Amino acid sequence: MRLLFKQRFFSWFDSYDIYNESGETLYVVKGQLSWGHCLKIYDAQERYLGLVQERVLTFLPKFEMYMGERYVGCISKEFSFFKPRYNIDCMGWHVEGDFWEWDYRILDASGQCAATVSKEIFNWTDTYVIEVSRQEDALPALMLVLAIDAEKCSRN
Repeated sequence: MRLLFKQRFFSWFDSYDIYNESGETLYVVKGQLSWGHCLKIYDAQERYLGLVQERVLTFLPKFEMYMGERYVGCISKEFSFFKPRYNIDCMGWHVEGDFWEWDYRILDASGQCAATVSKEIFNWTDTYVIEVSRQEDALPALMLVLAIDAEKCSRN
């Protein structure tokens, strides 16, 4: 399954539209005013699906993920010099990325690729392509991409 993740050009808060290969909207992400990043995820019919919430007052960035009201895990940035590293306590996944943090893979506990993420660099706004191996991993993979993008935004 392929998802196209595009940030909206004019938006006061983080807002994204996520499309499938046919250009149909699958998810809508709306940022809201809060201390730290708070990203709510909706389906195309505006039904609430989940939340990515930044925890504040931590040494390194940390984001909690919720599907509906159920806590499903968190992602936190690990201290590293050249290669970005993230600690993920969700689904046994971990992330491996390149120096620029534009292309990375989400690997499951057995080392199999659950999703690949690549950034398209010649666009006005942040645009990512997310290739998900299994359809049921689309929402958790999207949540990880949102958390990593928010962490990079905070750092820059």
